[in-house]
Amino acid sequence: MTAMMAYHSISRWSGALGVCAIVAIIRPAHADPRAVVELFTSQGCSSCPPADKILGELAKDPSIIALSMPIDYWDYLGWKDTLADSRFSARQKAYSQMRGDREVYTPQVVINGSAHVVGSDRAGIESAIGATRKADGVMSVPVSMTQLGKQITVSVAASAKGPAAMHGEVWICSISKSIPISIGRGENSGHEVTYHNVVRNLLKLGDWTGSPGSWTVPLENISRDGVDGAVVYVQDGSHDRPGPMLGAAYTTLH
Repeated sequence: MTAMMAYHSISRWSGALGVCAIVAIIRPAHADPRAVVELFTSQGCSSCPPADKILGELAKDPSIIALSMPIDYWDYLGWKDTLADSRFSARQKAYSQMRGDREVYTPQVVINGSAHVVGSDRAGIESAIGATRKADGVMSVPVSMTQLGKQITVSVAASAKGPAAMHGEVWICSISKSIPISIGRGENSGHEVTYHNVVRNLLKLGDWTGSPGSWTVPLENISRDGVDGAVVYVQDGSHDRPGPMLGAAYTTLH
């Protein structure tokens, strides 16, 4: 139940979004989100639909940034996941390696880059959110996005938490907020499952060292068919050694 990946091969995304040529400050409805919740799921996993539903419910909470990251290591079971990305499989394994365990499974939720629970355990997710928030620096760094014409500028504020939040990588994700999939074979054959906040691609913007920083990305680099949202997160560690989440922001793209 493992797969390997590396984020060193980041593709440029094409296709422009129609946007108003005005400046808009894009902040999540809850200015300081308390958690980034990543669900590792698969269309070929019979245990996953309840977790996919829970993630959709979490996505409605403005204090939570919920992300679906479909993995590909169950594709051999008779149904190739139409949303899967090997980079997500590798990210899941990298989390396991950082924790020092071999817990790689579906449905698995990783909360704030550290704790993991079964994705269908709503109470466990809430408990893990509370527990991870106690660590120094976790979700303590303000992040915002500014949209001007066909560009988005990401701003990361200075750290107020000392050494616990003084460095990290800044990533932007394009997401599709809702994707219904009719599954034709495998364990979920004949079912239609809706996947929420599906990550469609990832782009590293740069490194953050505890001081205020900003990065600008063309909208054409974070757009593709079906993309209608974006998430920025600041994470301790690196692409192959991901650590705690330090801050994040979400926006709808029009």
